[in-house]
Amino acid sequence: MVLVIMGILGAIGVSRFWDNSIFQNRAYADQARSIIRYAQKLAIAQNRPIFVITNGNSFAVCSGPGCAANELVTAPGGGNSGSAATRARCQSGGSYNAAWLCEGRPDNVNVAASIDTGGFFYFDAFGRPYNAADNTPGVSTFRQQLLLTFSSGGNNSQIIIWPETGYVQ
Repeated sequence: MVLVIMGILGAIGVSRFWDNSIFQNRAYADQARSIIRYAQKLAIAQNRPIFVITNGNSFAVCSGPGCAANELVTAPGGGNSGSAATRARCQSGGSYNAAWLCEGRPDNVNVAASIDTGGFFYFDAFGRPYNAADNTPGVSTFRQQLLLTFSSGGNNSQIIIWPETGYVQ
């Protein structure tokens, strides 16, 4: 009887670990949160606008909205994760740059935004968020919180970026 119960519990427990979409979802949400926070801190430290590219397939940091080769921000650890999704989705000028602070979205994770960012948003030298169409210095139209929802299977993770302060929660 004990062996039967252990077998049933083992089958249930093992099956949960075979589906790693929950882990990938949380890991990607945590990576995106770290990237956004780093961009804000970099904008303050370098006293200039820093752009977070959010095209639905990746999160990347650049010193300009076009993310040209000379505008790619190097990852603080010297390189990104180098995962298959990152190599496929973090392309600049048609090639992958391992040193660029960019992480690609895993295939089984979906990202939705509460407002249209126009493909990117940026932080000014004070760490305040601005929408893509805003001019710096100027008045920010980033007036409501940006809610990013990461979903995979039945699991959801969220990131909130607050207006005015740029606080990333």
